[in-house]
Amino acid sequence: MSQLFPIAAITDEFSPDLEVAARAMAEIGMTGAELRMIFGKNIIDLTNDELARACDIVARHALEIISIASPLLKCVLPDAPPVDARFQQDVFASQHTFADQTRLTGRALEIAERTGARIIRVFSYWRTVQPEVCFERIVRALEDLAAQAASQGRIIGLENEHACNIATGDETARVLAALPHPSLKVVWDPANAYVSGETPYPDGYGHLPSDRIAHVHAKDCQVEGHRPVWCALGEGDIHWKGQISALAAHKYRGWISLETHWQGPHGDKLEASTICGRNLKGLVTS
Repeated sequence: MSQLFPIAAITDEFSPDLEVAARAMAEIGMTGAELRMIFGKNIIDLTNDELARACDIVARHALEIISIASPLLKCVLPDAPPVDARFQQDVFASQHTFADQTRLTGRALEIAERTGARIIRVFSYWRTVQPEVCFERIVRALEDLAAQAASQGRIIGLENEHACNIATGDETARVLAALPHPSLKVVWDPANAYVSGETPYPDGYGHLPSDRIAHVHAKDCQVEGHRPVWCALGEGDIHWKGQISALAAHKYRGWISLETHWQGPHGDKLEASTICGRNLKGLVTS
């Protein structure tokens, strides 16, 4: 048996206790970690001492820090159309505003440097009722982020997010076409595209240039209206077997990283993420 891709997880999907999360992830066979919430804080708000402590814990479990799951551009864009209230906004302890973005960018780049993370995950502002009106301002913001990341050898990973203006594979492809910067790539999240009304595989994925996918998030759900009903990975409406096969066929060389969201059969996220992590390991093993 061989494993098609290395697997990872956003640590707080397993537990807010990084030690507990890292141990569980390693036991599954994960070798990468994404940092989003640690020690009760959003990653962007950690002190340098807290970052050093987090790096030590992760390293003890032989996990590589592969991405900073930052909240960059996850805020209201001023002078834009009204925010679309249909979509749930997850902030993960980050209440930062548009005015904070310059400071947060500098800190995110510093955190990536301190942790060794290659990818800084970003968004496209909270989704408005007219996302197309925001398009040019989003591209300009991403262009600035990509230029700053390039100077440090980092990648800006734009995540398609159902609560943000760039939510689907189709919308993401438009951004990539408008901004062919080598330091701007995609954090492809099929489930987010599905919540946005797109069939993620094969439709949404088919719009994306495969060589600009830097990272993949794995979770699964069904949808009721515009609300996702999260479930165990591989048991929802996302065609994960087809998606993984397509990534392999297109020579994807990145990680597939678990972002569980499901609460599990007993309301225990550690149990839920362990189940989903084992399912992910099975999906990438042939």
